[in-house]
Amino acid sequence: MKSRICILLLLVGVVVSPLSAQHVSRRNRGFWHQEWSVENGDSIPLIHVTPIRKYARKPDMRRYARLVRAVKKTYPIAQEAKTLMAAMEKELLALPNKKQQKLYIKGVEKRLVREYTPVLKKMTFFEGKVLLKLIDRETDNTAFQIVKEFRGGFEAGIWQAFAKLFGNDLKLDYQPDVRDRQLEQVVRYYEKGLL
Repeated sequence: MKSRICILLLLVGVVVSPLSAQHVSRRNRGFWHQEWSVENGDSIPLIHVTPIRKYARKPDMRRYARLVRAVKKTYPIAQEAKTLMAAMEKELLALPNKKQQKLYIKGVEKRLVREYTPVLKKMTFFEGKVLLKLIDRETDNTAFQIVKEFRGGFEAGIWQAFAKLFGNDLKLDYQPDVRDRQLEQVVRYYEKGLL
């Protein structure tokens, strides 16, 4: 009888210990940073809590989840655009005349088309809008200004008309405090590694 109770207790201990360990690990997901400070010999924890999003309606939650997916997909591309644009501007300033600058721009354009066409073809319309806003956020230039700077005003006007035809606007700037508040919040969470 005692051996059965010992075996039963041993089984309960084996089953309960992984469950309690899982419970503890779930609790740790509620914060992203913890600091300790010592005041008068006492250790005081300072915990930065991860904000929790709650929505009353499911469509609102789906819209937020869609925005998170779009940011995860497009933010690395916006970062690459920022570094590429800085390198291009530096290289263009080093070139002596307009002819060499145009040849350099055409070469970069061909490389970008070859590299990013498969990626951009798989993007949705919404992800494209988010990408344009994130590029504006990273480079401090709207898509229209970037095209105008590198390809000229006439071609920028053609691309703007083409974008307007499909309900987009290349001149739309990024406004993190007004229109794009939720996007800015998602990007900050992504940068901190919370998403």
